[in-house]
Amino acid sequence: MARRLSHTAFILTSLVATAAAGALLAGCSQQPAAKPAKAAFTPPPISSGPGFHVVDLYHFQNVSQVELSPDGHGAAYTVSDSSSAGRPSSRVWIMDLGTKQSVRLNPNGAASLPHWSPDGQWIAFQGSESGQSGLWIAHPDGSGAEFLAPIEGTNAPLPGTGNHIAWSPDGKQIAYVSATPGPEVNANGDPHVITRYLYKPTASEGVNPYNDNRRLHIFLVQVDGKQVKQLTSGDRYEHSIQWSPKGDVILYASNAQKNPDQDFNYDLFTVNPSSGEIKRLTDAVGPKYDAVWSPDGAHIAYTHTIRPITSMETTGEDTHLWVMNADGSQPHRLDGQLDQRYRGPVWSADGAWIYSTVQDHGLVKLVKTPMAGGAPTAVIAGPGSVGGWSLAKDGTLAYAYATPQAPASLYIQGGAFAQATQLTNLNQQVLSGKTVAPVVAVDFKSFDGTAVEAFLTEPADLGAAPAPHSHPLILQIHGGPHGQQGPEFNSKAQIYASHGYASLMVNYRGSTGYGQAFEDKILKDQDGGEAKDVLAGLDAAIAKYNWIDPNRLGIEGGSYGGQLADWLITQTPRFKAAIPTAGISNLISFNYLSYYHDYLPYEYEGYPNTPAAKDALWQRSALRYVNQVKTPVLFIHGANDNDVPTEQAQEYFIALKDVGVETTMLLYPREGHGLRETRHVADATTRSMRWYDQHFASKEAKR
Repeated sequence: MARRLSHTAFILTSLVATAAAGALLAGCSQQPAAKPAKAAFTPPPISSGPGFHVVDLYHFQNVSQVELSPDGHGAAYTVSDSSSAGRPSSRVWIMDLGTKQSVRLNPNGAASLPHWSPDGQWIAFQGSESGQSGLWIAHPDGSGAEFLAPIEGTNAPLPGTGNHIAWSPDGKQIAYVSATPGPEVNANGDPHVITRYLYKPTASEGVNPYNDNRRLHIFLVQVDGKQVKQLTSGDRYEHSIQWSPKGDVILYASNAQKNPDQDFNYDLFTVNPSSGEIKRLTDAVGPKYDAVWSPDGAHIAYTHTIRPITSMETTGEDTHLWVMNADGSQPHRLDGQLDQRYRGPVWSADGAWIYSTVQDHGLVKLVKTPMAGGAPTAVIAGPGSVGGWSLAKDGTLAYAYATPQAPASLYIQGGAFAQATQLTNLNQQVLSGKTVAPVVAVDFKSFDGTAVEAFLTEPADLGAAPAPHSHPLILQIHGGPHGQQGPEFNSKAQIYASHGYASLMVNYRGSTGYGQAFEDKILKDQDGGEAKDVLAGLDAAIAKYNWIDPNRLGIEGGSYGGQLADWLITQTPRFKAAIPTAGISNLISFNYLSYYHDYLPYEYEGYPNTPAAKDALWQRSALRYVNQVKTPVLFIHGANDNDVPTEQAQEYFIALKDVGVETTMLLYPREGHGLRETRHVADATTRSMRWYDQHFASKEAKR
């Protein structure tokens, strides 16, 4: 649930993101003058030779959302396409599992969020075509496309939302989520009128600087007559919808706290589609996600945290599986669960099992847990990561799966497929003839004896007997801090490997996938033990592999990884070049400038509104120790970042100039927290390698 991504996911968001077609962001009151039409963009060709290069970023594709047809004979899946200069677009494809042939829905526009009708004759999706953006339906062969209703979006921060489209059990209606104006004026007007505590937009917003104040509500549309009915209203956000099996109510999530802008929490509700009557099912500390009905409608499964350390920005506690009765009574956590982070429960057809993903030591696995409680059974547990997935009535599983050798493809297992079978090979052309560098685990003990795991991507040209100190190494630090990195295909690490660099990714204390006690070690200790873990991992890798050159070390990271890069260059001069992306340099100013203001209070058990609390944050702020920095720094930041505000880079940039450290700052327009436009990802990667090459060469010459 953590939203501050690993550095790779962060900087290469354009390679894995699925565009939400139809999510319209409110514009300013004054529209810019029309500009001459630009020529269509043609992506550069795939690179030649065995190595990966920056131009290949335009050609990687990833499967994300997956949904099997009710009869299990077809699979709808989305593909993220990065071949444009701007943000990636999403395509919906339908595969006949008998012939393995696929057809594309909405061939002239973007599409996402596919959902089969109960009889399997239609697919509802969110798309944009012929000037109409919103809810569409089409037959699985792509014919009969009809536009049903517009869908409006919001740029408000809403972490961990689920289904936005849901068919009624009889297939006559579709519930969907759309935004309407809230009670406040759009803060992006002229002047910017600010009244809300949560006045800034979500992390992905790259254009508008403020929250559009629109609220998400639940709507119904009749499939035949296209009549639209609004079911919910008010100043809250309703989302994550699912019809009950009987069709009498719609389950949804919403923050019903007294002051939702300051107190993040999702509770579960139902709304009657006929009368509009709303019933509250839960009222407990900690957000509830991914709620789903059991097949008989008697129970609801969901994931839940129970400690007050889950902020709007990141989840410090692992979510686990909970079950309650349909009326909200007897909520309980299932016994026998792993000490890992669970997500996305789905019931088996007989209601005896609950399937879900778990994060485990750098991997994302799929397990099934007995509804009655007990130890889970592994279903998909290979050396990779499960993305979107779907379960058929006969137990067949279709899923997106990223391996160490390739980005996420569509796989299937069970039923007619006795073994896991890869159904798509979208990256065959870009991977053909390329050398995919191996990734190895590096286990070590940190400064205090804590066991920590890291993953090392070797240089592609390493060979069987590499010379000592022959290759540089880049530390790539993940964000979160409650996130993880693993061995799955990493585009940037592979480009670095082809350039002769090794990359080391350390799952420092605070990371997910290693148990709650390990995760809790970072609380009230930012830029502390976890920073030492990163250095200990670096020392372990150098000690194990003598081909790593200790005099050519670089450091980079995104979000919290950028914060650690900011910090570590104040603690040691061993890095010859640093590239923090969207990092926090001043914990005090960050607390007041970010779109969320509950993250540090939850991590530090209180708002930093006293001198002592501020002193504690200042002690762990890189900016305080800027006079100790010797490493040349290249800052990368989205120009409209409201998660880690751009001012965090600007403050540090000027401070480094003041103390005479070489520094450059890259601010990318139309970007929020993380780079999404493919041209920006490509440009940042090119400039990063140039920065490292420049400073590795100059330092090597001085040895």
